[in-house]
Amino acid sequence: MDNRQAVGSWLSGPRAAMEDAGADFGYRGEQLGLPEQGPGSIARPGRRLGALAVDWGLCLLIAYGLITDSYNSAAQVWAPVILFALILLTVGTVGFTPGKRLFGLRVAALDTGRVNPLRVLLRTVLLFLALPALIWDRDGRGLHDRLAGTVEVRV
Repeated sequence: MDNRQAVGSWLSGPRAAMEDAGADFGYRGEQLGLPEQGPGSIARPGRRLGALAVDWGLCLLIAYGLITDSYNSAAQVWAPVILFALILLTVGTVGFTPGKRLFGLRVAALDTGRVNPLRVLLRTVLLFLALPALIWDRDGRGLHDRLAGTVEVRV
């Protein structure tokens, strides 16, 4: 094996190295019965992070403008509380937050398609722990989505 190939496989990650070796993983969401592209396909990480950034900015604006006059207390105390409530209320009722709607995403249950409030509560608590959201499976779902039985899809 050429040194450039060895370094290239390390940089591109284990999935790319396995695919180069002949393994077929399929596309993201294939095991879940979701389409490869378009509506209903697995949401990409960039859109998910963008939606979270919009939601965080909105919550920070609400905390700073309506509750406190200090940016530090708004960012440290009130914005996370408002974000927690925003996610619980909006995802539990309509399936998306304002940021997710802006980026064309929604949260769906794998079995029914509609997320019930207990699943949203579990998913949100795990999301706020941060570590489960950073551990992904080969479909691109975070551990918080796997444990809650949900998936974030494109609208």
